[in-house]
Amino acid sequence: MKGHKKLTTVKTKRSAPSIWSMLKIHKKAVITCVVIIIAAVVVFFSLRLAHIRFMKKLYPRPYSSIVIKEAKENNIDPNLVYSVIKQESKFDPDVKSKAGAIGLMQLMPSTFEWLQKKESKQPLLASNSLYRPDVNIHYGCRFLSMLLKKYGSIKTALCAYNAGQRRVDTWLEDKSLSKDGKNLASIPYSETRNYANAVEENYSQYQGLYP
Repeated sequence: MKGHKKLTTVKTKRSAPSIWSMLKIHKKAVITCVVIIIAAVVVFFSLRLAHIRFMKKLYPRPYSSIVIKEAKENNIDPNLVYSVIKQESKFDPDVKSKAGAIGLMQLMPSTFEWLQKKESKQPLLASNSLYRPDVNIHYGCRFLSMLLKKYGSIKTALCAYNAGQRRVDTWLEDKSLSKDGKNLASIPYSETRNYANAVEENYSQYQGLYP
């Protein structure tokens, strides 16, 4: 159009980013990634430690000096002893069952007397001695050790601890319950089956928490 000057645009060349500026950007990105990774690791291990602390409250180890001593003398894993105590009494030394089992490892007075006689204990302690943690754990470990040696299987020994040796011996003689006469393929009593499974689950947890 007349009277109007043509506008000309001047193209300016953009200078390429310097190597130094690129390195600075790269460095910031690396630092950010490292910080994120470190934070994630810290959070992971914090949650892991919190979980372990929580689980150790669910699976505690009271009376440790007594348990470790008696377990060692009877060649039993202390974690198995804790597993039995947890299931039997939940670590309450004053528990007495309807059947008359007493204390931490829930020993029957008749079993207690029998075990003392096998040790040639004189004079025999009264059944109320089973409320003492040291006495109860001592004879509970003795009994558990005898069952483990007799049956050679933790599950079968636990069944005998719960249901009695005579009953378990009868089950082992039954071909429908035991193929080899040593291991139980099936446990006919639901109470005993649930008990053995619960103690084995406790044992698995204790082994994981206290290797």
